[in-house]
Amino acid sequence: MRRLVALDLPGGPAFVHALQRAWDSGDAVLPVDQRFPPVAKAALMAAMGASTVVEPGGTSELAEGRPVDDGDALVVATSGSTGTPKGVVLTHEAVAASAEATSTRLGVDPEHDHWLACLPLAHVGGLSVVTRALHTGTRLTVIPAFDVETVDSSDATLVSLVATAMRRVDTDRWRVIVLGGAHAPADRPANSVTTYGMTETGSGVVYDGVPLDRVEVRIIDGEIQLRAPMLLRCYRDGTDPFVAGGWFPTGDLGELTVDGQLIVHGRRGDLIITGGENVWPDPVERVLARHPKVADVGVAGVPDPEWGHVVTAFVVPADGDAPSLDELREAVRAELPAYCAPRNVVIASQLPRTTLGKLKRADLVERDG
Repeated sequence: MRRLVALDLPGGPAFVHALQRAWDSGDAVLPVDQRFPPVAKAALMAAMGASTVVEPGGTSELAEGRPVDDGDALVVATSGSTGTPKGVVLTHEAVAASAEATSTRLGVDPEHDHWLACLPLAHVGGLSVVTRALHTGTRLTVIPAFDVETVDSSDATLVSLVATAMRRVDTDRWRVIVLGGAHAPADRPANSVTTYGMTETGSGVVYDGVPLDRVEVRIIDGEIQLRAPMLLRCYRDGTDPFVAGGWFPTGDLGELTVDGQLIVHGRRGDLIITGGENVWPDPVERVLARHPKVADVGVAGVPDPEWGHVVTAFVVPADGDAPSLDELREAVRAELPAYCAPRNVVIASQLPRTTLGKLKRADLVERDG
């Protein structure tokens, strides 16, 4: 019986060795988030049907584990930012396809390149660095968590970061920075590439708006749908998310330009309809993020009896100097239609984000309510 092995280990050589041992035995791996308390770890392993757990102190068996199918390599829990986490089942074939496509696009040379994995390994953005390096035979260093001093002193040439981490390190020393998670800053360095993907795609599948080799993109009723060999097989509960023809509906809305580049607008539920006008938060956030008095910003629609929803900016001030609503509205109106300008501003000490820096937009509205 093929087992699901939970790796309750910090990032480092022991994690990589345990992953390889499980794969050599024909088992699949569930990475366990090291920031979870013990109760949450146990709940995750039970929900995903893990049969064995590998911890720093040794290996133990778990009751009521469920087998995995031949060829399954990973079960990765989604972030759960919009509900109960789901277990995404990725096969060895999918992992290999992702490694090959991403490495080809980045021009990875296993003889000279060196990957640094410093993002959480319980998320596909961090884990895919490890699996990509293992598949291609590229040198790999894995550290337990992001640390500025360790990252800046590394001799690696390739790294995957989120925007908040990238702002804190010396970006010039890397050959390529793979940027995932939250939207990239407008002033991102030339040696960075922005990625679009999710747990279900095994890592980013669109780089700087261009799909990777063997990745097909289509837009159906405004929704981005994908077809590619690196996509999940199913969810851990057996749910098949695909529609006819093997297409995966992402739940994200977007468009394709005339030259085939993908523009992502955001999750379907993020759209703000205010006074009959459609406002996407992302372009508004990008404008406001450049304001000198804004350290961090999120935009969401707050219910309103007159407008349906009003565009509301949730702002973390830079250096404690909070911007006024008029200042923010002026900045947006200079670049976007006037109806995109926020009608309310909420000053906050921090914004709710996932561990990969993605804004929890629904939490903004709940906090305001």
